[in-house]
Amino acid sequence: MRVVLAEPRGFCAGVERAIEIVERALEKYGPPIYVRHEIVHNRHVVERLRGKGAHFVDEIDEIPKGSVTIFSAHGVASAVEEHASDRGLSIIDATCPLVSKVHIEGQRYANQGREIILVGHAGHPEIVGTMGRITGRVHLISTPAEVDGLSVADPDKLAFITQTTLSVDDTRAVIDALKARFPTIVGPDTKDICYATQNRQLAARELAKLVDVVLVVGAPNSSNSNRLREIAADCGVPSYLIEDARALDPDWIDGASAVGITAGASAPAELVEEVIARLREISDVELSVLPGVTENVRFRMPSQLADVAG
Repeated sequence: MRVVLAEPRGFCAGVERAIEIVERALEKYGPPIYVRHEIVHNRHVVERLRGKGAHFVDEIDEIPKGSVTIFSAHGVASAVEEHASDRGLSIIDATCPLVSKVHIEGQRYANQGREIILVGHAGHPEIVGTMGRITGRVHLISTPAEVDGLSVADPDKLAFITQTTLSVDDTRAVIDALKARFPTIVGPDTKDICYATQNRQLAARELAKLVDVVLVVGAPNSSNSNRLREIAADCGVPSYLIEDARALDPDWIDGASAVGITAGASAPAELVEEVIARLREISDVELSVLPGVTENVRFRMPSQLADVAG
């Protein structure tokens, strides 16, 4: 069996930074460290950090006053930050810098007196955080069909921003519909779309052209992992999202001569290695890597942790 790995796959710079923030905080302050929500959407990552002394909570009120507290990579609403400050928590912000950039852009547009159209998925932690960072009116939509139903005060005072885990391809149809209805709407350049999301989706599409089955390693609650599976399936290839090697059903690859593997931005490399090992138990494997974009992005640590060795 040929096994082809997509490139790039797995951790992006924002996820690497968020995990490293928790690890450095544990080293500097010692356990327990409190993290609001999952630091990233992956159970294996969360369990490993929990084993080192990180406590994951849903609400700020669950954190003892004065404790070291980390906000997840998805970002939080301003009200959450204010509540944490009121409780005397020592805050370290692990929000992905690309998410923070969206927050800044959205507020800049709001300061210009524009209503904001946010393209994203309702209920996603990043969307909840973004809507809670922007003062002014924000409309959330996810499909081109929703554009016709928008009710705005001034069609000439609009701006759009997008969820970072959506690629240029994901948002193109919605943005085109917005521009068709509101010709003067403004928004960020497509280069501001999360590079990691775009790169992984392009790689998944290329991978699907070469294999009989695609396996996407990622958590079921990971937006970008689910999208990778959808993209491969849209190419006409049977595609499955698996949390780890134990979730692999041998029947999926029965008769397949080539299996492709990719991984969501919050999936550790070791999970991919375990899937490969599981495939080797089923068949002889000829492993190769599909050439793709090499990512060299690194984000700097928060000032509180700059003095801790990585």
